[in-house]
Amino acid sequence: MPVHKTSNIYLDNSAGKPVDSRVVDSMLPYLKTSFGNPSSLHKYGQEAKQALDNSREKIADLIGAEKAETIIFTSGATESNNLAIKGTATRNRKKGNKILTSAVEHISVINSCKSLIRQGFQTTFSPVDSFGFLDLEKFEENIDDQTKLVSIVYANGEIGTIQPIKKISEIVHKKDAYLHVDATAACGQIQIDVQKEGIDMMTISSNDFYGPRGVGALYIKESIRIDPLIHGGGQERGLRSGTENVPSIVGFGKAAEIARVELKSEGKRLIKIRDDIIHGLMGSIPYTFLNGHPIRRLPDNVSLRFSFIEGESILLSLAMFGVFASSGSACTAKTLQPSHVLLAMGLKHEEAHGSLMITLGRQNTQKDADYIKEIMPAIIERLRSMSPLTPKELKR
Repeated sequence: MPVHKTSNIYLDNSAGKPVDSRVVDSMLPYLKTSFGNPSSLHKYGQEAKQALDNSREKIADLIGAEKAETIIFTSGATESNNLAIKGTATRNRKKGNKILTSAVEHISVINSCKSLIRQGFQTTFSPVDSFGFLDLEKFEENIDDQTKLVSIVYANGEIGTIQPIKKISEIVHKKDAYLHVDATAACGQIQIDVQKEGIDMMTISSNDFYGPRGVGALYIKESIRIDPLIHGGGQERGLRSGTENVPSIVGFGKAAEIARVELKSEGKRLIKIRDDIIHGLMGSIPYTFLNGHPIRRLPDNVSLRFSFIEGESILLSLAMFGVFASSGSACTAKTLQPSHVLLAMGLKHEEAHGSLMITLGRQNTQKDADYIKEIMPAIIERLRSMSPLTPKELKR
């Protein structure tokens, strides 16, 4: 039996990261004493406006944006994706009515594109290979003179695969289209430079690098024009009306500042733990397979599938040992259908159902990895012993 754990191990960081204590400290003054509306002209309002401007600067610095004004604050990644896709499509309707995305996008991108079909737009979902990489040859074939918007995920949060964004950008711009990138899972984990990589618009989420929930941003290149989704008092350059959530935006900026400084060292630390878990489990448990690319993947992502059993049963078993992980994206957890990402990579339904997704965070250590490697073989063996799909030679 494994060593008894006295505390829980949280390994579902892609669904929601703990807010860094330094971020909380930065927010407190704006929850207690600095309460002005940033649209007000008096002292308190100008203090709040300055706080917003400072956060814009920090987020722009994190992603290599040309200026702070290119950062538009939203309620989170889902709103940013909706604003980028719907706002660009409607603004450029007369130039072309086709939208191109991939088959492994976040559900907020997929459903935004699908919603535009009812308005007369055409959406094409470009295929990926067995690692989750975009098939660039077919991708280029799918862009024609009516395609004005392309939306591609920077790195898939479920399988960890990092797309070749610069190459994708070159193809998109050669075809005279705009490129929107959903960098929710990637931003704050790996180095991103929107100017060097040719990104026109990019979605960012605060909580995905230890900031508060309920706030995000959309980077919009200075020359790009889009239509707003929310109309009102004209805040955020008229693209996202409504009084800004100053405390959370301040926390967002602090989280970006910390991520920029610690990104390389933390990434190196997580990669070591990530690879130790992957190699340890694949080496000790037969019929265990890695989802996504083994090298070009996010530092925090361990996505494995175990043949002959269900991912939900693995999660319940892990919870009994105080370990909390996931079987896929939290945004699609309410459906019992297998992951659309894994199916797009060519997996069968029964293969996709046996997935376990571990996403690491700042609070995780090598001791957590050692504990996972210790308890998992017995968990998988027990579940397989009860499964009618398990071959007889694997049952004891």
